[in-house]
Amino acid sequence: MSVKFTVIIQKEENWYVAKCVENDVASQGKDIEEAMVNLSEAIALYYEDNELGDISTPVFITTMEVAI
Repeated sequence: MSVKFTVIIQKEENWYVAKCVENDVASQGKDIEEAMVNLSEAIALYYEDNELGDISTPVFITTMEVAI
C-alpha cells in the first residue's frame, strides 16, 4: 500500500530535519534527499506497530506575516 504524507523540512545547522505532519515522526539527513529517505523508513517502521487510522483529513499549510 502506498500513502501520501505531508512533510516539512527545515535546515538545522548541518542537518536537514524532515517531519511528517500527520503523525509527528521525524528524521534527518545531510541533505534533503537523505532526510526524505530516512523519514520514509521511519514512517514505515512507525506503522509496523501502529494502525494507519484515518489520515484522509486534508492538511493545509500556509504562511502568514506578523508585524514584530
